[in-house]
Amino acid sequence: MNNWIILTPILLPILAGMIISVIPIFQKRTIRDACMMLGLIIECVIVFICTSKTGYNLTLFTLVDQIPVCFQIDELSVLFSMLIAVIWLLAGLFSLEYMKHEGDERRYDTFYLIAEGVLVGLSYAGNLLTLYLCFECMTLLTMPLVLHSKTKEAVRAARKYMFYSIFGASASLGGICILAVYAPSITFTAGGVFTAETFYVHESLYLIAAAIMIVGFCGKAGIFPLHGWLPTAHPQAPSPASAVMSGVITKMGVLSSMRTAFYIFGAEFLRGTWVQTLWMSLALITIFLGSMMAYKEPLMKRRFAYSTVSQVSYILLGLSTMTVEGMTGGLLHIVFHAVCKTTLFLMSGAVIYYSGKTKVIELEGIGKQMPSVMICYTLASVALVGIPPTSAFVSKELLAHGVMETGMNVFFWLGPVVLLISAVLTAGYLLTIAIDGFYPQNINAQSLKRYQVNWKIRLPMWILAALSILTGVWPKPLIELAGQISSMLL
Repeated sequence: MNNWIILTPILLPILAGMIISVIPIFQKRTIRDACMMLGLIIECVIVFICTSKTGYNLTLFTLVDQIPVCFQIDELSVLFSMLIAVIWLLAGLFSLEYMKHEGDERRYDTFYLIAEGVLVGLSYAGNLLTLYLCFECMTLLTMPLVLHSKTKEAVRAARKYMFYSIFGASASLGGICILAVYAPSITFTAGGVFTAETFYVHESLYLIAAAIMIVGFCGKAGIFPLHGWLPTAHPQAPSPASAVMSGVITKMGVLSSMRTAFYIFGAEFLRGTWVQTLWMSLALITIFLGSMMAYKEPLMKRRFAYSTVSQVSYILLGLSTMTVEGMTGGLLHIVFHAVCKTTLFLMSGAVIYYSGKTKVIELEGIGKQMPSVMICYTLASVALVGIPPTSAFVSKELLAHGVMETGMNVFFWLGPVVLLISAVLTAGYLLTIAIDGFYPQNINAQSLKRYQVNWKIRLPMWILAALSILTGVWPKPLIELAGQISSMLL
């Protein structure tokens, strides 16, 4: 009976969102805001309580061929659910002030809360069927966040988001159908469900299924050539929605690919195959192209979106190495990127909310107008570049070691070179904004208007900026958790 606690962090935000949408009293913004924040705080507490429930599992019902819809809590669930709860809480606090700028706050709050419940359900999924159902629900319930403004551009962006997401998920569904017929099980098992006797009977078929599932799920993570939705969707979504899409929702593609590669097929059978080569190659291509496009992009939120395309593929590269150091670096970068990139998108929201500026060229002197916001942005940018002793320095060092440990001749030198080039480009497209913001050359800093930034906008950014530094100075707890997961899967 105690296993039913698994459903609490899934159903709580879903029910809260539904209640907000139908009960008339929640038309009042003050009451709705209080309810939303209370729900997000309680959800965060429950998720952290559930971190001690590793090993709990729950089967709800069975569908075709007696395949169950089931949930479980394991070490990977703990990592992702904590990340979801914390980022959702901080971005939710930011949205209380920011959404006054966007309008239709009640509809936004409804989908924002429901989406969190579905994401937690995805992180707790116990088999491929449950994961696929939650994955599709995630797309359907986050699409309204992109569509929020209802402009022609937003409609086009929402369609593109849906097309890429459904295409990737449909490809993955094809692989799931193959596994449902031929695999010993589709229940997630650390290290995979296959033995040598069962895998090599249909090796070619299984490798094809692995490739289309990994690439399909990684479409949500923005891997090339399925990355096109990010730079289109992010500028149209409200900034707090862009923050959670970049910081959390892209990681659901990472989670799904991890479940596929390491909990169904197993690293033992994928290591050294063309599937691993394909995965690593696409990750490196995406890292380079994303950094190049971000460096050239003049629109602020599109620049950050292309940065996400690049940075999330750092994670995919680490996972594709199938080495302990590479995977540990990838898992750490899941957290570090989420913290840093959420800060960057919240900064863009603060700038848009107070000044209406959306282009990078317009940000000259913004540090004089919003010093606390730009200090947070600068700290997060330094961390994302990977300058010691900030967080991403730790993950990127492990990633480089992991790539070289694969023993694959081309990747031994190509991986570190691409990572280095990307780091230089990241510094170029992020730190120049901070430099121009604090030290304007073409305008009179004394004439600039200084904005009084609301505490609901400042507080989440302060917390995230502090985390981006502290997790680099004291990374031991995260390294231990990531190392434990990596060793267990390999």
